[in-house]
Amino acid sequence: MAILSKEEAQAILKKALAYSKADECEITLSGNAGGNIRYARNEVSTSGAEENVSMSVESRFGKRSGVATINEFDDKSLEKVIRRSEEVARLAPESPEYIELLGPQKYSTTKEHFDTTAAIDPAYRADAAAKSIAAASAKGLTAAGFLEHYANFVAKLNSKGLFAYHPSTTVDFSVTMRTADGTGSGYVTQDFSDVSKLDTGKASQIAAEKAANSKNARALEPGKYTVILEPAASIDLLQNMFGNMDQRSAEEGRSFLSKAGGKTKLGEQLVDERITIYSDPSNAEVPSAPFSGDGRPQQKVTWIDKGVVKNMYNTRFWASSKGSVSTPPPGNMIMEGGNQSLEDLIKGTKRGILVTRLWYIRAVDPQTLLYTGLTRDGTFYIENGKIMYPVKNFRFNESPVIMLNNLDALGKPQRISGSLVPPMRIRDFTFTSLSDAV
Repeated sequence: MAILSKEEAQAILKKALAYSKADECEITLSGNAGGNIRYARNEVSTSGAEENVSMSVESRFGKRSGVATINEFDDKSLEKVIRRSEEVARLAPESPEYIELLGPQKYSTTKEHFDTTAAIDPAYRADAAAKSIAAASAKGLTAAGFLEHYANFVAKLNSKGLFAYHPSTTVDFSVTMRTADGTGSGYVTQDFSDVSKLDTGKASQIAAEKAANSKNARALEPGKYTVILEPAASIDLLQNMFGNMDQRSAEEGRSFLSKAGGKTKLGEQLVDERITIYSDPSNAEVPSAPFSGDGRPQQKVTWIDKGVVKNMYNTRFWASSKGSVSTPPPGNMIMEGGNQSLEDLIKGTKRGILVTRLWYIRAVDPQTLLYTGLTRDGTFYIENGKIMYPVKNFRFNESPVIMLNNLDALGKPQRISGSLVPPMRIRDFTFTSLSDAV
Protein backbone atom coordinates (compact mmCIF):
# COMPACT_ATOMS: atom_id res chain seq x y z
CA MET A 1 0.00 0.00 0.00
CA ALA A 2 2.96 2.32 0.44
CA ILE A 3 2.80 3.88 -3.03
CA LEU A 4 -0.74 4.73 -4.11
CA SER A 5 -1.73 5.71 -7.62
CA LYS A 6 -3.46 9.03 -8.23
CA GLU A 7 -6.83 7.30 -8.39
CA GLU A 8 -6.24 5.24 -5.24
CA ALA A 9 -5.09 8.25 -3.26
CA GLN A 10 -7.98 10.39 -4.45
CA ALA A 11 -10.51 7.72 -3.47
CA ILE A 12 -9.20 7.55 0.13
CA LEU A 13 -9.05 11.33 0.41
CA LYS A 14 -12.61 11.73 -0.82
CA LYS A 15 -13.87 9.10 1.60
CA ALA A 16 -12.14 10.81 4.53
CA LEU A 17 -13.30 14.30 3.51
CA ALA A 18 -16.89 13.07 3.41
CA TYR A 19 -16.75 12.66 7.21
CA SER A 20 -15.80 16.32 7.77
CA LYS A 21 -18.20 18.67 9.58
CA ALA A 22 -15.71 21.54 9.79
CA ASP A 23 -15.95 24.92 8.05
CA GLU A 24 -12.83 23.99 6.12
CA CYS A 25 -10.87 20.76 5.92
CA GLU A 26 -7.65 19.80 4.14
CA ILE A 27 -6.22 16.28 4.05
CA THR A 28 -2.74 15.27 2.97
CA LEU A 29 -1.85 11.66 2.21
CA SER A 30 1.77 10.66 1.69
CA GLY A 31 3.80 7.48 1.46
CA ASN A 32 7.19 6.05 0.69
CA ALA A 33 8.76 2.69 -0.02
CA GLY A 34 12.50 2.27 -0.02
CA GLY A 35 15.59 0.69 1.37
CA ASN A 36 19.18 1.28 2.36
CA ILE A 37 22.55 -0.34 2.84
CA ARG A 38 25.39 0.81 5.08
CA TYR A 39 28.97 -0.41 5.15
CA ALA A 40 32.09 0.33 7.16
CA ARG A 41 35.61 -1.10 7.25
CA ASN A 42 34.81 -2.61 3.84
CA GLU A 43 31.99 -4.76 5.24
CA VAL A 44 28.25 -4.31 5.11
CA SER A 45 26.92 -3.51 8.55
CA THR A 46 23.21 -2.92 8.01
CA SER A 47 20.63 -3.29 5.27
CA GLY A 48 16.95 -2.62 5.51
CA ALA A 49 13.70 -1.69 3.85
CA GLU A 50 10.74 0.41 4.94
CA GLU A 51 7.25 1.34 3.84
CA ASN A 52 5.11 4.08 5.30
CA VAL A 53 1.79 5.74 4.50
CA SER A 54 0.33 8.47 6.66
CA MET A 55 -2.55 10.92 6.59
CA SER A 56 -2.65 14.40 8.09
CA VAL A 57 -5.98 16.19 8.56
CA GLU A 58 -6.41 19.90 9.29
CA SER A 59 -9.91 20.94 10.33
CA ARG A 60 -10.98 24.55 10.78
CA PHE A 61 -13.85 26.30 12.55
CA GLY A 62 -13.60 29.98 11.81
CA LYS A 63 -10.02 30.99 12.63
CA ARG A 64 -9.45 27.96 14.87
CA SER A 65 -7.68 24.94 13.44
CA GLY A 66 -6.59 21.51 14.62
CA VAL A 67 -4.43 18.78 13.09
CA ALA A 68 -4.50 15.01 13.62
CA THR A 69 -2.60 12.22 11.89
CA ILE A 70 -3.18 8.51 11.36
CA ASN A 71 -1.73 5.56 9.44
CA GLU A 72 -4.83 3.35 9.29
CA PHE A 73 -7.30 3.76 6.45
CA ASP A 74 -10.40 1.68 7.12
CA ASP A 75 -13.66 3.63 7.34
CA LYS A 76 -13.71 3.70 11.13
CA SER A 77 -10.14 5.04 11.30
CA LEU A 78 -10.80 7.71 8.67
CA GLU A 79 -13.78 9.02 10.61
CA LYS A 80 -11.78 8.85 13.85
CA VAL A 81 -8.96 11.07 12.55
CA ILE A 82 -11.44 13.61 11.17
CA ARG A 83 -13.29 13.80 14.52
CA ARG A 84 -10.00 14.12 16.42
CA SER A 85 -8.81 17.05 14.26
CA GLU A 86 -12.18 18.75 14.80
CA GLU A 87 -11.93 18.29 18.57
CA VAL A 88 -8.48 19.89 18.56
CA ALA A 89 -9.71 22.74 16.37
CA ARG A 90 -12.54 23.60 18.77
CA LEU A 91 -10.06 23.83 21.66
CA ALA A 92 -7.46 25.91 19.78
CA PRO A 93 -7.17 29.71 20.05
CA GLU A 94 -7.97 31.78 17.00
CA SER A 95 -5.03 32.27 14.65
CA PRO A 96 -4.14 35.94 14.05
CA GLU A 97 -2.66 34.85 10.72
CA TYR A 98 -5.63 32.88 9.46
CA ILE A 99 -6.07 32.69 5.72
CA GLU A 100 -8.63 30.52 3.99
CA LEU A 101 -7.63 27.33 2.18
CA LEU A 102 -6.76 27.46 -1.50
CA GLY A 103 -9.35 26.50 -4.08
CA PRO A 104 -8.67 24.41 -7.21
CA GLN A 105 -5.25 25.05 -8.76
CA LYS A 106 -3.61 24.26 -12.09
CA TYR A 107 -0.32 22.37 -11.86
CA SER A 108 2.30 21.56 -14.45
CA THR A 109 3.44 17.96 -14.87
CA THR A 110 6.98 17.19 -13.75
CA LYS A 111 8.75 13.86 -14.18
CA GLU A 112 10.39 13.04 -10.88
CA HIS A 113 9.37 9.37 -10.72
CA PHE A 114 11.52 6.76 -12.45
CA ASP A 115 10.66 3.07 -12.56
CA THR A 116 14.38 2.27 -12.48
CA THR A 117 14.70 3.75 -8.99
CA ALA A 118 11.39 2.36 -7.75
CA ALA A 119 12.57 -1.14 -8.77
CA ILE A 120 15.77 -1.12 -6.68
CA ASP A 121 15.93 -4.33 -4.66
CA PRO A 122 18.32 -5.85 -2.07
CA ALA A 123 20.42 -7.43 -4.84
CA TYR A 124 20.99 -3.99 -6.41
CA ARG A 125 21.98 -2.52 -3.05
CA ALA A 126 24.42 -5.34 -2.36
CA ASP A 127 26.00 -4.94 -5.80
CA ALA A 128 26.27 -1.16 -5.36
CA ALA A 129 28.06 -1.59 -2.04
CA ALA A 130 30.33 -4.31 -3.48
CA LYS A 131 31.47 -2.01 -6.30
CA SER A 132 32.29 0.74 -3.82
CA ILE A 133 34.16 -1.60 -1.49
CA ALA A 134 36.08 -3.04 -4.45
CA ALA A 135 37.26 0.46 -5.37
CA ALA A 136 38.54 0.88 -1.80
CA SER A 137 40.19 -2.54 -1.60
CA ALA A 138 42.01 -1.99 -4.90
CA LYS A 139 43.95 0.87 -3.26
CA GLY A 140 44.29 -0.66 0.20
CA LEU A 141 41.72 1.75 1.65
CA THR A 142 38.76 1.30 3.96
CA ALA A 143 35.35 2.53 2.88
CA ALA A 144 32.37 3.70 4.93
CA GLY A 145 29.33 4.36 2.78
CA PHE A 146 25.57 4.65 2.74
CA LEU A 147 23.02 4.26 -0.04
CA GLU A 148 19.32 4.87 0.39
CA HIS A 149 16.50 5.07 -2.12
CA TYR A 150 12.80 5.89 -2.04
CA ALA A 151 9.72 5.94 -4.17
CA ASN A 152 7.33 8.54 -2.76
CA PHE A 153 3.94 10.07 -3.37
CA VAL A 154 2.04 12.99 -1.88
CA ALA A 155 -1.63 13.81 -2.47
CA LYS A 156 -3.77 16.64 -1.11
CA LEU A 157 -7.51 17.31 -1.15
CA ASN A 158 -9.49 20.03 0.58
CA SER A 159 -13.05 21.19 1.03
CA LYS A 160 -12.45 24.13 -1.35
CA GLY A 161 -11.91 21.73 -4.26
CA LEU A 162 -8.11 21.64 -4.41
CA PHE A 163 -6.60 18.29 -5.42
CA ALA A 164 -2.90 17.62 -6.03
CA TYR A 165 -0.90 14.44 -6.59
CA HIS A 166 2.81 13.91 -7.29
CA PRO A 167 4.96 10.75 -7.39
CA SER A 168 8.76 10.85 -7.13
CA THR A 169 11.85 8.74 -6.66
CA THR A 170 15.31 9.47 -5.30
CA VAL A 171 18.56 7.64 -4.61
CA ASP A 172 21.35 9.07 -2.44
CA PHE A 173 24.86 7.67 -2.21
CA SER A 174 27.89 8.81 -0.23
CA VAL A 175 31.17 7.20 0.77
CA THR A 176 34.20 8.24 2.80
CA MET A 177 37.48 6.40 2.29
CA ARG A 178 40.46 6.34 4.61
CA THR A 179 44.05 5.20 4.19
CA ALA A 180 45.25 2.32 6.40
CA ASP A 181 47.32 4.69 8.56
CA GLY A 182 44.37 7.07 8.98
CA THR A 183 46.20 10.12 7.58
CA GLY A 184 44.38 10.32 4.25
CA SER A 185 40.66 10.69 3.49
CA GLY A 186 38.46 11.11 0.43
CA TYR A 187 34.74 11.67 -0.05
CA VAL A 188 32.12 11.65 -2.76
CA THR A 189 28.34 12.06 -2.74
CA GLN A 190 25.82 11.75 -5.56
CA ASP A 191 22.04 11.79 -5.78
CA PHE A 192 19.63 11.21 -8.65
CA SER A 193 15.96 10.78 -9.40
CA ASP A 194 16.90 8.13 -11.99
CA VAL A 195 19.23 5.49 -10.54
CA SER A 196 20.47 4.51 -14.00
CA LYS A 197 22.72 7.61 -13.75
CA LEU A 198 24.44 6.26 -10.62
CA ASP A 199 27.62 4.18 -10.81
CA THR A 200 28.82 3.58 -7.25
CA GLY A 201 32.06 1.99 -8.45
CA LYS A 202 33.01 4.95 -10.63
CA ALA A 203 31.98 7.46 -7.98
CA SER A 204 33.95 5.59 -5.33
CA GLN A 205 37.10 5.78 -7.43
CA ILE A 206 36.98 9.56 -6.99
CA ALA A 207 36.90 9.18 -3.20
CA ALA A 208 39.64 6.53 -3.36
CA GLU A 209 41.88 8.78 -5.44
CA LYS A 210 41.43 11.67 -3.04
CA ALA A 211 42.15 9.47 -0.02
CA ALA A 212 45.29 7.93 -1.50
CA ASN A 213 46.60 11.36 -2.53
CA SER A 214 45.85 13.11 0.75
CA LYS A 215 48.33 11.20 2.97
CA ASN A 216 50.97 13.11 4.87
CA ALA A 217 49.30 16.49 4.54
CA ARG A 218 51.45 19.58 5.07
CA ALA A 219 50.43 22.55 7.19
CA LEU A 220 49.83 25.94 5.58
CA GLU A 221 49.43 29.15 7.53
CA PRO A 222 45.77 30.17 7.96
CA GLY A 223 44.74 33.25 6.02
CA LYS A 224 42.92 34.33 2.88
CA TYR A 225 43.39 31.98 -0.07
CA THR A 226 42.05 31.49 -3.55
CA VAL A 227 40.00 28.30 -3.31
CA ILE A 228 38.27 25.98 -5.71
CA LEU A 229 35.10 24.76 -4.04
CA GLU A 230 33.70 21.53 -5.43
CA PRO A 231 29.87 21.45 -5.38
CA ALA A 232 29.95 19.23 -2.27
CA ALA A 233 31.92 21.99 -0.55
CA SER A 234 29.69 24.92 -1.47
CA ILE A 235 26.21 23.38 -1.41
CA ASP A 236 25.56 23.84 2.32
CA LEU A 237 26.59 27.52 2.29
CA LEU A 238 24.48 28.19 -0.80
CA GLN A 239 21.46 26.36 0.59
CA ASN A 240 21.79 28.32 3.82
CA MET A 241 21.67 31.54 1.79
CA PHE A 242 18.77 30.29 -0.31
CA GLY A 243 16.91 29.17 2.83
CA ASN A 244 17.06 32.72 4.20
CA MET A 245 15.37 34.48 1.27
CA ASP A 246 12.04 34.80 3.08
CA GLN A 247 10.28 38.12 2.53
CA ARG A 248 8.91 38.40 6.07
CA SER A 249 12.32 37.83 7.69
CA ALA A 250 13.79 40.51 5.44
CA GLU A 251 11.05 43.05 6.16
CA GLU A 252 11.20 42.37 9.91
CA GLY A 253 14.95 43.03 9.97
CA ARG A 254 15.99 39.45 10.70
CA SER A 255 17.69 38.61 7.42
CA PHE A 256 20.76 39.27 5.31
CA LEU A 257 18.29 40.90 2.88
CA SER A 258 17.09 43.41 5.50
CA LYS A 259 17.62 47.16 5.44
CA ALA A 260 16.73 49.78 8.01
CA GLY A 261 13.10 50.79 8.35
CA GLY A 262 11.59 47.56 7.07
CA LYS A 263 13.14 47.94 3.63
CA THR A 264 14.84 45.08 1.85
CA LYS A 265 17.54 44.52 -0.75
CA LEU A 266 15.02 43.45 -3.38
CA GLY A 267 16.16 44.88 -6.71
CA GLU A 268 19.69 45.57 -5.48
CA GLN A 269 23.00 44.12 -6.65
CA LEU A 270 23.88 41.58 -3.97
CA VAL A 271 26.64 39.46 -5.52
CA ASP A 272 28.84 39.20 -8.62
CA GLU A 273 26.96 39.84 -11.86
CA ARG A 274 27.89 36.35 -13.10
CA ILE A 275 25.64 34.81 -10.43
CA THR A 276 22.16 33.79 -11.56
CA ILE A 277 20.09 31.44 -9.41
CA TYR A 278 16.61 30.21 -10.21
CA SER A 279 14.28 27.31 -9.42
CA ASP A 280 12.33 25.24 -11.93
CA PRO A 281 10.29 22.13 -10.98
CA SER A 282 10.40 20.88 -14.57
CA ASN A 283 14.20 20.86 -14.89
CA ALA A 284 15.16 17.42 -16.24
CA GLU A 285 18.27 17.08 -14.04
CA VAL A 286 16.69 18.17 -10.76
CA PRO A 287 12.93 17.76 -11.11
CA SER A 288 10.71 18.57 -8.14
CA ALA A 289 7.03 18.64 -7.19
CA PRO A 290 4.81 21.05 -9.18
CA PHE A 291 3.20 22.30 -5.96
CA SER A 292 4.39 23.49 -2.56
CA GLY A 293 3.43 22.06 0.81
CA ASP A 294 0.46 24.40 1.11
CA GLY A 295 -0.76 23.62 -2.41
CA ARG A 296 0.52 26.66 -4.27
CA PRO A 297 1.69 25.89 -7.84
CA GLN A 298 5.46 25.84 -8.36
CA GLN A 299 6.86 27.45 -11.46
CA LYS A 300 10.18 28.75 -12.71
CA VAL A 301 11.28 31.68 -10.53
CA THR A 302 14.52 33.65 -10.86
CA TRP A 303 15.73 34.58 -7.38
CA ILE A 304 19.05 36.23 -8.27
CA ASP A 305 19.55 37.52 -11.81
CA LYS A 306 23.07 38.63 -12.76
CA GLY A 307 23.75 39.33 -9.10
CA VAL A 308 20.53 41.29 -8.46
CA VAL A 309 17.90 40.08 -5.96
CA LYS A 310 14.76 39.57 -8.04
CA ASN A 311 12.38 37.63 -5.79
CA MET A 312 11.80 36.45 -2.24
CA TYR A 313 9.39 33.75 -1.17
CA ASN A 314 6.64 34.27 1.38
CA THR A 315 3.68 32.68 3.13
CA ARG A 316 0.20 33.25 1.79
CA PHE A 317 -0.62 35.29 4.89
CA TRP A 318 2.38 37.58 4.49
CA ALA A 319 1.82 38.01 0.76
CA SER A 320 -1.82 38.92 1.40
CA SER A 321 -1.09 41.33 4.25
CA LYS A 322 1.63 43.13 2.26
CA GLY A 323 -0.07 43.06 -1.12
CA SER A 324 2.82 41.03 -2.54
CA VAL A 325 2.80 38.32 -5.16
CA SER A 326 2.34 34.97 -3.40
CA THR A 327 5.54 32.98 -4.02
CA PRO A 328 6.13 29.60 -2.34
CA PRO A 329 9.58 28.40 -1.25
CA PRO A 330 11.16 26.51 -4.18
CA GLY A 331 11.67 22.77 -4.49
CA ASN A 332 15.13 23.04 -6.08
CA MET A 333 17.97 25.49 -6.66
CA ILE A 334 19.68 25.91 -10.04
CA MET A 335 22.80 28.03 -10.20
CA GLU A 336 24.06 28.88 -13.66
CA GLY A 337 27.72 28.23 -14.43
CA GLY A 338 30.14 27.98 -17.29
CA ASN A 339 31.56 25.20 -19.44
CA GLN A 340 34.80 24.59 -17.57
CA SER A 341 35.36 21.29 -15.83
CA LEU A 342 36.86 21.03 -12.36
CA GLU A 343 40.15 20.09 -14.03
CA ASP A 344 39.98 23.23 -16.19
CA LEU A 345 39.55 25.38 -13.08
CA ILE A 346 42.57 23.73 -11.46
CA LYS A 347 44.67 24.29 -14.61
CA GLY A 348 43.77 27.98 -14.53
CA THR A 349 44.82 28.48 -10.90
CA LYS A 350 48.24 29.99 -10.19
CA ARG A 351 48.11 29.37 -6.44
CA GLY A 352 45.16 28.10 -4.47
CA ILE A 353 43.51 25.36 -2.45
CA LEU A 354 41.14 22.69 -3.71
CA VAL A 355 38.37 21.96 -1.17
CA THR A 356 36.46 18.69 -1.49
CA ARG A 357 33.98 19.24 1.29
CA LEU A 358 32.95 21.60 4.10
CA TRP A 359 31.82 20.03 7.31
CA TYR A 360 30.31 20.88 10.71
CA ILE A 361 28.97 24.21 9.50
CA ARG A 362 27.47 26.49 12.14
CA ALA A 363 25.93 29.98 11.93
CA VAL A 364 27.86 32.90 13.43
CA ASP A 365 25.78 35.91 12.33
CA PRO A 366 22.39 35.49 10.59
CA GLN A 367 22.33 39.07 9.30
CA THR A 368 25.57 38.73 7.35
CA LEU A 369 25.19 34.96 6.84
CA LEU A 370 28.61 34.42 8.41
CA TYR A 371 29.28 30.72 8.96
CA THR A 372 32.12 28.71 10.44
CA GLY A 373 33.11 25.11 9.81
CA LEU A 374 35.89 22.80 8.69
CA THR A 375 37.33 21.51 5.45
CA ARG A 376 37.46 17.73 5.27
CA ASP A 377 38.14 14.59 3.24
CA GLY A 378 40.63 15.92 0.69
CA THR A 379 42.21 19.42 0.79
CA PHE A 380 45.02 20.09 -1.67
CA TYR A 381 47.46 22.90 -2.54
CA ILE A 382 47.50 24.02 -6.19
CA GLU A 383 50.38 25.81 -7.87
CA ASN A 384 50.74 26.77 -11.54
CA GLY A 385 47.70 24.73 -12.54
CA LYS A 386 48.69 21.51 -10.80
CA ILE A 387 47.77 19.85 -7.53
CA MET A 388 51.09 19.86 -5.67
CA TYR A 389 50.41 18.20 -2.31
CA PRO A 390 47.72 17.63 0.34
CA VAL A 391 47.36 20.20 3.09
CA LYS A 392 45.99 19.95 6.60
CA ASN A 393 42.40 20.90 7.08
CA PHE A 394 41.32 24.40 8.09
CA ARG A 395 38.57 26.06 10.06
CA PHE A 396 36.90 28.72 7.92
CA ASN A 397 34.83 31.83 8.65
CA GLU A 398 32.96 32.87 5.52
CA SER A 399 29.66 34.22 4.25
CA PRO A 400 28.16 32.92 0.99
CA VAL A 401 27.35 36.55 0.12
CA ILE A 402 30.98 37.62 0.46
CA MET A 403 32.04 34.42 -1.27
CA LEU A 404 29.84 35.14 -4.30
CA ASN A 405 31.23 38.68 -4.46
CA ASN A 406 34.77 37.27 -4.60
CA LEU A 407 33.96 35.02 -7.54
CA ASP A 408 36.83 34.35 -9.91
CA ALA A 409 35.48 31.58 -12.19
CA LEU A 410 32.55 29.20 -12.57
CA GLY A 411 32.56 25.62 -13.87
CA LYS A 412 29.86 23.40 -15.31
CA PRO A 413 26.95 22.82 -12.87
CA GLN A 414 26.54 19.38 -11.31
CA ARG A 415 23.63 17.84 -9.41
CA ILE A 416 24.19 17.89 -5.65
CA SER A 417 21.52 17.39 -2.95
CA GLY A 418 18.68 17.86 -5.44
CA SER A 419 20.11 21.11 -6.86
CA LEU A 420 22.49 22.14 -9.64
CA VAL A 421 25.67 23.90 -8.50
CA PRO A 422 28.89 24.63 -10.42
CA PRO A 423 32.40 24.25 -9.03
CA MET A 424 33.68 27.74 -8.22
CA ARG A 425 37.00 29.49 -7.91
CA ILE A 426 36.79 32.10 -5.14
CA ARG A 427 39.30 34.78 -4.12
CA ASP A 428 40.15 35.61 -0.51
CA PHE A 429 38.33 32.73 1.17
CA THR A 430 39.04 33.06 4.89
CA PHE A 431 40.71 30.21 6.78
CA THR A 432 41.09 31.16 10.44
CA SER A 433 42.98 28.22 11.96
CA LEU A 434 44.31 24.74 11.31
CA SER A 435 42.48 21.55 12.20
CA ASP A 436 44.09 18.22 13.04
CA ALA A 437 40.99 16.38 11.76
CA VAL A 438 41.64 14.29 8.64
